[in-house]
Amino acid sequence: MADQAPRPAREFVVEADGGSRGNPGPAGYGAVVLDPVTGEALVEAAEYLGVVTNNVAEYRGLLAGLRAAAELDPDATVHVRMDSKLVVEQMSGRWKIKHPDMKPLAAEAARVFPPGRVTYEWIPRASNKHADRLANEAMDAGARGEAWSPSDSTAELDAAAADRAAPAGRTAGSRRTGAASAVAPAGTEGGDGGEPAPDGGGAAADEPLARAGRDRVDAASLGAGTRAATSTGASATGTSGTGASATGASGTGASATGASGAGASVTGASGTGASATGASGAGASATGASGTGAPATGTSGTGAPATGASGTGASATGAPGLGVAAETSGEADVRAAKVVASPGWGPPDMGAPATFVLLRHGETPLTPQKRFSGSGGSDPSLSPVGREQAERVAASLARRGTIEAVVASPLARTRETAGIVAARLGLEVAIEEGLRETDFGAWEGLTFGEVRERHPADLDAWLASPDAEPTGGGESFAATGTRIAATRDRLVAAYAGRTVLLVSHVTPIKTFVRLALGAPPESLFRMELSAASLSAVAYYADGGASVRLFNETSHLR
Repeated sequence: MADQAPRPAREFVVEADGGSRGNPGPAGYGAVVLDPVTGEALVEAAEYLGVVTNNVAEYRGLLAGLRAAAELDPDATVHVRMDSKLVVEQMSGRWKIKHPDMKPLAAEAARVFPPGRVTYEWIPRASNKHADRLANEAMDAGARGEAWSPSDSTAELDAAAADRAAPAGRTAGSRRTGAASAVAPAGTEGGDGGEPAPDGGGAAADEPLARAGRDRVDAASLGAGTRAATSTGASATGTSGTGASATGASGTGASATGASGAGASVTGASGTGASATGASGAGASATGASGTGAPATGTSGTGAPATGASGTGASATGAPGLGVAAETSGEADVRAAKVVASPGWGPPDMGAPATFVLLRHGETPLTPQKRFSGSGGSDPSLSPVGREQAERVAASLARRGTIEAVVASPLARTRETAGIVAARLGLEVAIEEGLRETDFGAWEGLTFGEVRERHPADLDAWLASPDAEPTGGGESFAATGTRIAATRDRLVAAYAGRTVLLVSHVTPIKTFVRLALGAPPESLFRMELSAASLSAVAYYADGGASVRLFNETSHLR
C-alpha cells in the first residue's frame, strides 16, 4: 500500500484583544481564530479576568487565541494580528519585557507553538472589532456576576454590522470590509514597563498613557481632540450668540464643543470615545455623544435638557438644575469599584497596589446581643439574618466585578460568609489563620456590662493599655496588631497587584485600618464596624498604604 501524502499544515489567523475598565480595573479578553482565506470564525474565546491591567488582559487574549489554534491543529502556522503595539513588539522580540506580570505570560505564549511558526502584525483598532467585542462581552458578563458564554455571543454579528454601517471612505486596514470601527473597548491601556531591545527600533514603553508608538489612547481620559471635521480625533468648535448651533465632529475620539447663547444647541460628536460638550444658556439643549465610553457633558441653565451618551460604558453628565437624572446603582457600584481598585498618587512605575477589600462576617446570634465573640469562645455560625447579609454582599460584589480571590479567617462565621460570597463570584476560599478574631479569654460570650460587673479591674486595664490581656489569658490588642501586621505582609506579597476579599472580624479589620493610617492603638475604640460591612485598604510597592473605604453598608439597605 502506497504511503499517504503528508497532510499540508493548516494556516490560521488569530485576532486577540484585552481591555481593563480602570487600568487596573475589571478586565477581560477576547480572541478569535479565523480561516485566512474565507475569514470564517473557527473558534471564539473570551473570559472575565477580575481586576488586572490592560496589558495583562491583552496577553491573556493572545494566549487564549494561540491555545485555541493549537487545539484545532498543533502543526499549524499562525499569523497573530493585534492592535496592541506593546504585545506585538515584545512578542516579535523587538522590545524587551521588564514588567514581572508580562514575562511569564509572554513565555507561556511563546511555548504554544514552536519558534518560527507564529508571526505577529500590528493592526489598527478599527480592524480588530471581533476580538474587541468579545473582550467587552466578557467584561459585561463579569459585571453581572456571570461567565461569558459562546452561545450568547453576538460579537461576530456585531463586528460585521459595524463594517456594513461604517461610512464610506474609511476602508484601509479592515479585516472584512475595511470600515472603521465605531465602538471601542471601555478601558485604557497602561504602561507595562517594557522597553526596546538594544538592537530594535521603537520607543520606550515606560509611561502609563500616550507614550511614543502607543497604538491606543482613551480620548475621553486625555481630553484629546484636533480640528478636523470628520476623521480620527476630529473636533468641532461651536459658535456663540442667540440661537447659535454647533454640529459635532464624527470619528474616533471626536469632540464637539457646544454653542453658547440663548436657545443654543449642540449636536454631539459620534464615534469611539467621542465627547460632546453641551450648549449653555436658557433653553439650551445638547445631544450627547455616541459610541462606547463616550461622555456627554450636559447643558447648563434652568430646564436645560441633556441627551446622554449612548453606547457600552457611555456616561452622560446631566444638566444642572431641574430634572437631572440620578446615577443608577449599578453605575455607582462600578464607579466605586474603580476607585477602590485604581492606584493613588504614587509614581506610575510602582504598578498596581494589592487592594484588600475587608468584609466583616454577617451576624451571628451573639451579634445583636453585643457579646464578646472572639477566637476562644463557642465559634457560632451565622444567623438567618447573617446569611441574608452575606447574600446581599455577594450580589453587590458580583455587580462590581473587582474581586480576584477570597481569603477568610478559619472561624465558622467567616468561613460561612466567605463561602456564600465566593460561590456567587465563582471563586474558591483560602483560609488564613492570621485573620482570626482576638481571643477574649474569660470574657467570651459575655456582654460589656457583665464583664464590668465580674472583672472590673481587668477591664479598666484593658481599656487603658494595648498590652493588657483579657481575663484568663486572652490576646492583647498589641499581640493582635503584631499578628495582623505579619498577616498583612504575607498577603501583600502573595497578592501583589490584585484585589482580594478578606473575610474577617471586628478587631482584625480595625487593626488593618489603624496600621494603614498610622493611628494609635486607642483608635480601635473610636471606630464603628457593622456586621457585613465593607472596608478597603490599598498597599503599594513602596510600602505606602491608602484607606479607600470604611464601614460601607449600602448593600444592606
